Amino acid sequence: MTVITHGDENRDLAALVLPLRGSLVATGEPFEPFRLAGPDGEVVGAVSVFMRDLMARGCPASTQRSYGMDLLRWYRFLWASGVPWEQATRAEARDFCCWLQVADKPLRVHWRRPGAEPPAAARAAAPNPVTGKLPPGPKLAPATVAHCESVVRGFYDFHLEAGTGPIVNPFPLARQRGGGRGNAHHNPMDPYLNARAGRYRPKVAARIPRQIPDGLFNELFARLESLRDRALVAFWVSTGARAAELLGAARGDADPGQQLVTVVRKGTRAVQQLPASPDAFVWLRLYQEQMQGKVPARRDDPLWWTLRRPFRPLSYDGARLMFTRAGAALGANWSLHDLRHTAAYRMARDPGMPLTDVQWVLGHAQLSTTQVYLRPAPADVIAGTLAFHARRAGDRAAAPDPGGAAGYRPESLDVLFGKGAS
Repeated sequence: MTVITHGDENRDLAALVLPLRGSLVATGEPFEPFRLAGPDGEVVGAVSVFMRDLMARGCPASTQRSYGMDLLRWYRFLWASGVPWEQATRAEARDFCCWLQVADKPLRVHWRRPGAEPPAAARAAAPNPVTGKLPPGPKLAPATVAHCESVVRGFYDFHLEAGTGPIVNPFPLARQRGGGRGNAHHNPMDPYLNARAGRYRPKVAARIPRQIPDGLFNELFARLESLRDRALVAFWVSTGARAAELLGAARGDADPGQQLVTVVRKGTRAVQQLPASPDAFVWLRLYQEQMQGKVPARRDDPLWWTLRRPFRPLSYDGARLMFTRAGAALGANWSLHDLRHTAAYRMARDPGMPLTDVQWVLGHAQLSTTQVYLRPAPADVIAGTLAFHARRAGDRAAAPDPGGAAGYRPESLDVLFGKGAS
């Protein structure tokens, strides 16, 4: 591997190889859930201080893990380029963002099959024929690249403020047209532009949330193998709760009498009661009767358990694999979050439910976030457009021939062509 000298403006990105050096280690400690270890196994102190600041700001462990993975990509680029993190310049930031958008993901060998090659189907990027969703492709998604740029820029902003990093952030902000402050002389009829966007942040297309159509949802629900799985899916699709929020509920959080379930909201950590459908509580009661005497049943005990011994609280990965298997039987690649989108679409399309109520149920801070579900689903647009073409074809078949004499007054034809022409 060729080591690139610091400040080289002609860095050959095509020849740059990033070995999988370093790692993000889960510690299990409450005050430091994750640590970034270098190639020698030593903890990267600059990242640890930044992680501690994230924890002080109330960021959960999942956010720290996401930020740590982005910083690991940046450090691997610096290690391959031979540049210390505090000496990185705008040239390294530019080349790093270029490399993220062009290079392929690293191929990792599965720990159960150390000598096997990754399947070719896993590297394909064709849309799923049932859902229309793209599977993970060979390159990083634009949203992942944009998130990585924002995280590393925030990392350098933190050290710039603390005086422990470079005196200039290597990840600059976007240039403002004509200079001056962002959104100056803004037209109130136009949306506000993000004046704090990074210069090397790629454009990310606005994604329309995908719901599960009612017919396919019924088939998917029939594929679920246990009472627990049916209760979980019924709660997710009726409450609109996030997957982790519902999985964290305790037994005492379910109130069948008032038809409510209590969850702890992601981000704000606020405790909120959510209405659920009667069917969800029916499936829950059947599931609890099935597990009677097998798992603890106190109010503070978990509501959801594994189905095999030794019984353990159901984790997010276990619920995700359950739902993935049910969808794969139909040839679909739906995710657990698609159930939240489905619940949001159903509530937003109901004329008797105000959009502000939908916002409260979903836990959105801004009403503009909830307004996304007012957009028509792609399947509905396609069905409506095909019906329009069918109506047009029927109208043309029923219309008279414009080249014939039907519709013309006989006296007009007599004047034009002579007596008896009609």
